[in-house]
Amino acid sequence: MCYSAQVQAKFKEYRRLGGEMDIKEFVALAERSAKSGRWVTDVPKALRNSFMDADPNDAEQQEARAAALEAYRATAAKHEQEIATQTERLMQAEAVLAGPRPTKKSTNDKRVATNRIAAARAKLAQVEDYATGEGFQRIWPGHYAPVLIRDPATGQRMVVPMRYRVRLKGWTVEDELQKPGTYNARKDKLSTVWRGLWGHNHGIVQARRFYEAVRLADLERRDLAPGEPETSVEIEFRPEPEPEEGMYLACLWRYSPPTEDEPGFYSFAAITRDPPAEVAAAGHNRCIIAIKPEHLEAWLHPDAKRLGEQLSLLEDPIDAYFEHAVVGSEA
Repeated sequence: MCYSAQVQAKFKEYRRLGGEMDIKEFVALAERSAKSGRWVTDVPKALRNSFMDADPNDAEQQEARAAALEAYRATAAKHEQEIATQTERLMQAEAVLAGPRPTKKSTNDKRVATNRIAAARAKLAQVEDYATGEGFQRIWPGHYAPVLIRDPATGQRMVVPMRYRVRLKGWTVEDELQKPGTYNARKDKLSTVWRGLWGHNHGIVQARRFYEAVRLADLERRDLAPGEPETSVEIEFRPEPEPEEGMYLACLWRYSPPTEDEPGFYSFAAITRDPPAEVAAAGHNRCIIAIKPEHLEAWLHPDAKRLGEQLSLLEDPIDAYFEHAVVGSEA
């Protein structure tokens, strides 16, 4: 499964593909994130800052900028409060340690408070950093990214911030916790698990890399030695030749209507296929599908009565060889 990808997070880069930004949904995302405190955690920096240079004559862009700034302020306040709380805890612990009867609890409190202050300061520094670079940033399941879709109401292309993990129809938060793998949609399951979206809600995410966690033994094409613990490594895959604008990853998306407990939101899943030989040789059994640019229009305008034609687009991906490199490991 594609558990992470380096995606284009700047709204404006999608305009080249004819997509108009769904500013209202961006505002809604910023407002939700201001309340939850997950603005920096779940939203890539380039997406967060898409409207920092908003047109002063565009009321909608100014509204989006104001919502983003409020989300930043709320996040900063959360971390500042954490620093204040942990500083007080640290001072109390140090006072006990300086007295005649230092305790194990005060030693532990000092350690925990010091670590939490450092973590909160690091997060606060992220809030204050508005640099966006080239716009390609890592996302993981639960994070948000811009997705190019066709507006069902108007037929026009639009760019909407969506969560990378689909909330399937009829599902609750509890269902997602029990089955957290809906950030990917297997091609061989499109007509079953994904039948409500396949042929109806197609989208595209621009990406430059994708990442997988594989067993070290599989990467090295060997069996585990007796007593050897199972170790996994993170592999980065990149296409060669590399498309100038990145890959167009085929996705399915859904809008979850608001409930009494939760506001409405968009979510998406990347479609995956059996791996080409070079991905399989690196130890992984799935691969994203990067459609050809000339198939973009047909993919974004699906016909549920002609699914064979849609399937043919997925079976004719870009002609690329996926180079790989180990970027990290964990036991």
